[in-house]
Amino acid sequence: MDGAVMSRGSVSIEVAVLAPAFVAMMVLGGVAGRTAVASAAVEAAAHDAARAASISRDASAARDAAREAARQQLDWRGVACTSAPQVTFGGSVGGRSATFDQAFRSAVGQEATVTVEIACTVSYADIRLPALTMPNGQRITASFTSPLDRYRSRE
Repeated sequence: MDGAVMSRGSVSIEVAVLAPAFVAMMVLGGVAGRTAVASAAVEAAAHDAARAASISRDASAARDAAREAARQQLDWRGVACTSAPQVTFGGSVGGRSATFDQAFRSAVGQEATVTVEIACTVSYADIRLPALTMPNGQRITASFTSPLDRYRSRE
């Protein structure tokens, strides 16, 4: 009979030792999952923003359209950045690096592209575990380049 009592006691000790490790693994899995979802959302936001910018007629309208497209994509995917997403614009003309404005000022018939980079810091503040210190957040960036229609008038 003593062997059965000893067996039950050792199971309790094993559970007490392994339970915190299991909970920590679950929390870390949640962090990894949130990071993966946010990364995919930022990538999609960059794609949509570049596409929205590339179909605009001028640089000012393109910036507004890109920011709105990025915001809508992140909202639709449920990604909340710790602050407003950072949007950076660039471009190229004739295969050479140029500013966003220069891409829109390029001549009709000339090859030009616009690049939009989105940066978002994903928060882990709502994931708490007393024994585990969570980072404040992780910065995720993605960029996408889209061609301007070479036969469409610009600015």
